[in-house]
Amino acid sequence: MERWFNQIEKKEIWYMVLPLLLVIPLLSFSNQIYGVFQGNMYQDIKLVIQILIIVFTMAIAIQSYLVFSHLLSNQTLYIGNMFFIIALLELVSLFFSQSREWNFMNEPLHILIRLYLAIGFILIILNPKKRLTMNHRILTYGCSMLFVLGSVFLAYYSPKVLPKNWLDTIDNMVHLIAIILQILTIAIVSTYVKKLPKRSMWLISAAISLIVSDVFFIVSQDQNAIWDFSALIYQFLAFYFFLKAIYYTSVEKPFQQLLKIKKDLEQSQKELRFQAYHDDITLLPNEHFLLKTLKENLHEHKAQKAIIAIEIDRFAAIRSSIGISNSNKMMKLVAERIQSIVPPHYFATKLREGQFVIYIDHVKTIEELLQFCLNLKSAMADPLQVQLFSLNGSLNIGIALYEEQWTGEELLMHAQLAMREARQIPQRFLFYKPYMSKGIADRILLEQDLHNALANNEFYLDYQPQVNLKTGTIESVEALVRWRHPTRGFVPPDVFIPIAEECGLIIPLGKWILENACTQAKIWEKQGLPPMKVAVNLSLGQLFQQDLVEMVQDILHRTNLDPSFLQLEITESMTMNIDQMTQLLHELKALGIQIAVDDFGTGYSSLSYLKEFPIDCLKIDRTFVRNVPHNPNDEALVSMIISMAKHLRLKVVAEGIEEVEQLSFLIDGGCDYIQGYLFSKPISPQQITETYKDLHHRVEEVLTQLQYIEDYSI
Repeated sequence: MERWFNQIEKKEIWYMVLPLLLVIPLLSFSNQIYGVFQGNMYQDIKLVIQILIIVFTMAIAIQSYLVFSHLLSNQTLYIGNMFFIIALLELVSLFFSQSREWNFMNEPLHILIRLYLAIGFILIILNPKKRLTMNHRILTYGCSMLFVLGSVFLAYYSPKVLPKNWLDTIDNMVHLIAIILQILTIAIVSTYVKKLPKRSMWLISAAISLIVSDVFFIVSQDQNAIWDFSALIYQFLAFYFFLKAIYYTSVEKPFQQLLKIKKDLEQSQKELRFQAYHDDITLLPNEHFLLKTLKENLHEHKAQKAIIAIEIDRFAAIRSSIGISNSNKMMKLVAERIQSIVPPHYFATKLREGQFVIYIDHVKTIEELLQFCLNLKSAMADPLQVQLFSLNGSLNIGIALYEEQWTGEELLMHAQLAMREARQIPQRFLFYKPYMSKGIADRILLEQDLHNALANNEFYLDYQPQVNLKTGTIESVEALVRWRHPTRGFVPPDVFIPIAEECGLIIPLGKWILENACTQAKIWEKQGLPPMKVAVNLSLGQLFQQDLVEMVQDILHRTNLDPSFLQLEITESMTMNIDQMTQLLHELKALGIQIAVDDFGTGYSSLSYLKEFPIDCLKIDRTFVRNVPHNPNDEALVSMIISMAKHLRLKVVAEGIEEVEQLSFLIDGGCDYIQGYLFSKPISPQQITETYKDLHHRVEEVLTQLQYIEDYSI
């Protein structure tokens, strides 16, 4: 009901209610009202009303005739025909009423009009709605002309055939029948009020006005009385309401729908424009908007301009690991933090691949930009909580100051180049320098080749033996990935691994490394070599891989490798998020594998993870071992690491052993395992099979030099 009234305006309600309220003064002051009219004034006014009735009924007929060609609705056609018949009969009645000779036809015509109107209206409502063709319009309007001629013929002969008092009786009966049919019409139309509130209300008002008109016609005993005049007034109102209903259905409602469509189209255009120029995740302006702004504003005034390019460190690897949905949530959190500190005169935008760009059209001082970068790093200090993931939001930031000869695209590209270079330094932000442009083309080509390298079997694994200093045997090897490029030749891991992490290829590459290393361990076992543990490095991207534990378990199952002969190595920088890493490492440890911390001492400063993580082994980074015989500080650090590991019941592996003096120091300190060129460089799996005994002889020779041979049994 509330929705119904909302669709009907207040003035429309008054249009419908006010005529009904006029019935009260008509009943109470009929004589006084009638006395107002003098002479022929009543006849003149009555004539005007009759003319208006003809105009309105003909208007309904013409409008329905025209609208039918668009709607092709049977109800529209039949309503037009009904009012066309009534209009013609009213016109004939008006013509004959002006002649005393033909005045006798008025009452029969009046009876027929009222009867046609009541019966026709209810038949149209009851008739199911369906579509017709244009041929039906010609046929029905032609039949209507014939029907009018027949009605005129009937009106002409009925007074001559029927007695005068019979016409009066028939007239009253017709009005009573019309009242009953109008009440029935109201009941039927009321069922459509909720669906079509305006149209139903106009039709109900027309029916009520016709009922009042019929009542007044019954009450009136004289065609010149106030009741007859009032009946004509209400008949005119009924036709007015009919016209409003048809006008609303055929003109006003379609026009409103057209306006709504136009409004929706304008809204859609705004939304499309917003989507075209804004990122759908962060709602920040996008690259198109940025380039458009640069094109319009870059040359406006002489003030110093700058672009700051920002990316989340290793975002491609993180996205490949945690999925698109979670990475989008992460990006939204980063955008919120950036927006919270961006000054009003800075223009923040979001580019593809997890990059943000801030354009400043008036740089006051360089210190201002530096301070903003420091604020950015501070804002990202706390981890980003995305579902169960607590993610590190470290940023790489590049700054480019505008030079007059640059275009907007060049300014943006230079900021992005500085951002790429910033990945290599601890501060993680850099200003653009011309030298940064030189190697970018080669890096892009290398990234493209990297996408095909895995499919083309260009990767292979070398293995570096690890010697157990307590037994003098090779009990484990570290798997190291290598890339043999078809045209470039050997590409160092420190060149292609960072690129693989940035572009998200580290996930499939890491899986390939793990599967091949486990497979090779079983091959050596089948070849008769003693069981050897294989150590495989995990990347940061793999640690965020949602199915990492399931993947490792699946590979162990398919290769049939005993989990105790697999060691997964994480770097110390991966241990910052203790809560998440603790759960993950415990799940991996539950498979039966071993966990090692690689490059120990070079990364995260807090050692609290040592007591939280299920770690089996610490690997001392080669940077500490390199100067052991010559630098007392490095000797102290290595001794401290070994001592701490012993107290925590952890094994220790020292990497990068190249000199006998280094080995001597580590043996004296109680180191468990060593690996390095002193015993063997990384070699192919076939070389390990073929030179396994030679490798042990080499171990024996080196240890003999240190006069520890009596303590070893090789």
